[in-house]
Amino acid sequence: MRSLIIAEKPSVALKIATALSEAAPFRKNFNGVSYYELQSKGDTLYVVAAVGHLFSLYQKGAEKKLPVFDVEWVPSFKVSKTSYFTKKYLDTIKEVGKNCDSFVNACDYDIEGTVIGTNIIKYVQANDVNKEISGDKVRRMHFSTTTRSDLLASYGKADSFDRNYFDAGETRHVLDWIWGINLSRALMRAISSMGQRKVMSIGRVQGPTLAILAVREKEIKDFKPQDFWKVIATVNGYDFENKRGQIFDEALAKEIAAKARTEPALVEKVDVHESALRPFPPFDLTSLQLEASRALGLDPSKTLAMAQTLYEGSFISYPRTSSQKLPPSLNLPRIITELSKNPAYKELADALIKTSRFRPAEGLKEDEAHPAIYPTGEKPARLAPDEAKLYDLIVKRFLSVFAEWASVEHTSVAVAVGAEKYEAQGSRVTKSGWLSFYNYYKPAENSIPAFVQGAKAKVDKSQHKKLVTKAPDRFSKAGIISLLEKKGLGTKATRAAIIDTLFNRGYIQNKRIEVTSYGMSVYEALKAYCEPILDESMTKKLDDDMEEIISGKTTKAAVIKEGKDIITSIIMTFTKNQGAISESLQKGLQLTKESNVLGKCLKDGGNLVVKYSRAGKQFAACANWPNCNNTYPLPQNAKIVPTGKVCEFCKTPIVKVFRQGKVFEMDLDPSCITKKNWAKPAAGAKIAPPAKAQALATAGPVAVVQAAPAPSKSLAISPSVQKLSTPPAQKATPLAPAPAGVTVHVTVRKPAKARKPAARPKAKPKKGKDEDSK
Repeated sequence: MRSLIIAEKPSVALKIATALSEAAPFRKNFNGVSYYELQSKGDTLYVVAAVGHLFSLYQKGAEKKLPVFDVEWVPSFKVSKTSYFTKKYLDTIKEVGKNCDSFVNACDYDIEGTVIGTNIIKYVQANDVNKEISGDKVRRMHFSTTTRSDLLASYGKADSFDRNYFDAGETRHVLDWIWGINLSRALMRAISSMGQRKVMSIGRVQGPTLAILAVREKEIKDFKPQDFWKVIATVNGYDFENKRGQIFDEALAKEIAAKARTEPALVEKVDVHESALRPFPPFDLTSLQLEASRALGLDPSKTLAMAQTLYEGSFISYPRTSSQKLPPSLNLPRIITELSKNPAYKELADALIKTSRFRPAEGLKEDEAHPAIYPTGEKPARLAPDEAKLYDLIVKRFLSVFAEWASVEHTSVAVAVGAEKYEAQGSRVTKSGWLSFYNYYKPAENSIPAFVQGAKAKVDKSQHKKLVTKAPDRFSKAGIISLLEKKGLGTKATRAAIIDTLFNRGYIQNKRIEVTSYGMSVYEALKAYCEPILDESMTKKLDDDMEEIISGKTTKAAVIKEGKDIITSIIMTFTKNQGAISESLQKGLQLTKESNVLGKCLKDGGNLVVKYSRAGKQFAACANWPNCNNTYPLPQNAKIVPTGKVCEFCKTPIVKVFRQGKVFEMDLDPSCITKKNWAKPAAGAKIAPPAKAQALATAGPVAVVQAAPAPSKSLAISPSVQKLSTPPAQKATPLAPAPAGVTVHVTVRKPAKARKPAARPKAKPKKGKDEDSK
């Protein structure tokens, strides 16, 4: 028998071929693409690789009237220039598979992998990806790691073709295409009717996601901060907060604080109790993205990409999982034993082996296809820095779920000062347990001094502290992905990409997500005239329907028809209100353009606007690029707002910067004289604290002095730089006293060591300049 095994990536194809081969697999080549031939139990196996999706949905014909529903699968290289590289992979699979009589889908075991592999099999078997195939000669491998043992077991237990699973995946693709193409074209036609050209998109999950972010944006913009006060009484050196909490009457807060200074405090209750702190569950994809963002500062999309790389390297299990379970069938003691051979984890793994702790603390979430993310035990030979950090996070989280629970002692002390009640809370870790395994988390600790219930104590001081109510927090990328999961919107594999699309379309911006004026105009227009596009319940229902396709409760045709009916209704409403929608989009686009203009370019007079690099870094650039390549760096993770002012020295625009709760103004030129005192001191420099001094005399090392206007008239000079030893070869050079109103910044550099002159080889005759002048 000749069998064709289809892997999703070339690296996985090699691992499958190596695992299944009775000897070394024979590597062959067609059109520059490698594939593998091997023998296994008398059968000839051919292992070929895809590179993700080799087929895309595309409109049949050239119908321009909306809605468009006539769609078919076509090779991706025919419809996208960026996908042309996939042609040689498809040609290779077709050539190798033409004489095979059975097929094995070994793509990732999820809906996407099922669609990728099945479409390829249809293309090879029926010569038409849009035709149905017989599933009799098609099997499905199911593996969660690419280790040899898992691949061997998976091939031996390969399932029969699951048509319902493929139908559910194809339905998702068709609905997403119908939704995205029709709504995006409607939006672009609306804005083009006003003479604007703009790439726009809205999709089945994009719409509800934009709505969630826009509602939060409105809450933030509409928020009116209020002053309030908290009364704090310090008893025995520890701060107690008045149980009234927020007090919005300053006079009342002041009165309560004043009374607290005139009476003793009575300790009414001291409560000390201990609680167990359970280990965090093993990672599923969403919790991994959240934790990698919090602990490592990694973007969710980057986390997924790196986790996929670790999986393909056989270092971790399949990352696109919703499970927080580690079943015994994984042979967990073996994995821990393998990890103990890695010096980085030997101590932690040995501690578990010594106490035979092999039962994990698990979470509630389950995934029928895959377990939680876990390390395979194979030691990575070499990883990129961020990959190494992510791998360490996964390994330590895995080991920590087997460790003892931690213990935390909580202390609560309630005191009364007259009629007013005050309370203080404290906690401390009494047994580290799993916390010593997982150094990425440390619970907050604050110890309360000993208080005796019924005793009286003196109030050391009291105060009424002024605070301001805060607007709701902005979402981070990881935060909105977590919320989408809770709401059942999108899939674990697509949520990060949906957020990236909203960024790419200009609907949202910044690390702490802010909806742009343009994004708000899209939201407002859709909310006013096509609200179903933003309705998350409708999107979730379609997702639930796709789950019912898998279980056999409904059919692909029924769910697609339901989606078409919804789109038909939306397009009718959209067409009816196109004029109003166009005006709303035009207004938002204009506002975004205006808010994005920082000032005029000094080179050609064009507008300087905020742009973003591929790495997500923001910078100021001339809008006339590529005719003008003038750019300026900008502070990162900050909101940049134009002021309309120009620097009197460098003549570049002055902008206002909002970052981490701080606001400041700056011009755009990094070399402007206004930024001279922004420079960080060189290594080894003496930092001068504020101090009174009359003069600075240095001898020996060269002193580089930089003067800049100072806010105070004191001269900041470090005493430690007043007496410096003098090398014999260098004369002391006293410096004149600095004038009043000038801060002196001193950088001390050691003189370069004298070098012996190297013997110069005889120079060959040359034309032009001699060697020294060169």
